[in-house]
Amino acid sequence: MIDVEKIRRDFPMYEEHITMQGKPLVWLDNASTTFKPYCVSEAVNDYLTKKTSNAHRGDYDLCHALDVEIQKVREEVASFIGADAKEIIFTSGATASLNEIAYGYGLRHFKDGDEIVISEEEHASNVLPWFEVAKLTGAKIRFIPLENGRITVENVRKTLTENTKLVSIADISNVLGYYVPIAEIAKLCHERGVLLSVDGAQSVPHRKVNVKEMDCDFLSFSGHKMCGPTGIGVLYGKYSLLQKTHPYETGGGMNIKFNNACEVSYYEPPTRFEAGTQNIEGILGLGAAIRYLNSIGMEEINAHERELKQYAVSILKKTPNAILYNADSESGIVTFNIDGVFPQDAATFLNSRGIAVRSGHHCAKMLDKIIGTVATLRASFYFYTSKEDIDALADAIAHGKEFLDAYF
Repeated sequence: MIDVEKIRRDFPMYEEHITMQGKPLVWLDNASTTFKPYCVSEAVNDYLTKKTSNAHRGDYDLCHALDVEIQKVREEVASFIGADAKEIIFTSGATASLNEIAYGYGLRHFKDGDEIVISEEEHASNVLPWFEVAKLTGAKIRFIPLENGRITVENVRKTLTENTKLVSIADISNVLGYYVPIAEIAKLCHERGVLLSVDGAQSVPHRKVNVKEMDCDFLSFSGHKMCGPTGIGVLYGKYSLLQKTHPYETGGGMNIKFNNACEVSYYEPPTRFEAGTQNIEGILGLGAAIRYLNSIGMEEINAHERELKQYAVSILKKTPNAILYNADSESGIVTFNIDGVFPQDAATFLNSRGIAVRSGHHCAKMLDKIIGTVATLRASFYFYTSKEDIDALADAIAHGKEFLDAYF
């Protein structure tokens, strides 16, 4: 059982009593980004003030110590998702990871007539790179039909053809928050010689993820959505596939040699994919975030969020003006609208109450046909979210329409 009051003492955003519009902050936008505990900012600050050097660039103590620490974080990330350290690549975030898969693998291996399978609920970062690869290679994009907003194994089966080369889907949708049966889909894909890339931006921070059990071929996620710094992310890939993947970025540190005959040889993964100076403080901050999450327990975090989701649904179903779009989803994401109020106006009203939620398309701009509205509000929880936060949201929703009617 998570003690929210105790947990919040670890976070400066709570300890500093941040307000919005003069009201105590109610942070319900965790699917967008998360608060950072003191241990993360301390890890970043320690690098900036006590450990500054450039990794893999010097034959002196500071650099060697930093190299060792970065390798330790790589191993911690690998352990966190059940991978091997040599399969972990540091990127700037899930978007960069997905682009590396698209351009580093897809662009090199797909050809005219091949098929890339995604769904209409995917985030732009898992759509637009594949659109570009399809244009450049002549491959076709196919969409998995959604069943009441869900991706099902059967609908994936119906979508695959003999030309399908890769399926790329989110483990948890960032709008509707449904869990996807990844392990079953991976089995289906591999029986047909199809690769599976998973966008884990909304799953890795919230529940235990094991890439070996999932048997996905690639996994992408961001540090800032799991209490880490911005500008750091991870790409996991099965090592045999990483060896067949071309680096999307090239430069210093990732090559063995090159010459004036334009000949170049690259290091083996993961070094091959980490050109230039990496976000070193971000890597160290991510390591601190993972250690912090492990100290709480991913099972406990997931259980807390699911309890909050059930509580929120039970309250909002009784709340006048609330329209719910994903009452039956498993994650701590609640997608809703205030009846008769445009989402951005509603978000502005909630802001006046000190409540931070997301409004708009949520970077999933093909989903409007599925849910029947062009934009929504999204409240998303984490382990430091309390039932009192949800009560504040429900109370604001109940009075939102009358407030805005009076205002306009």
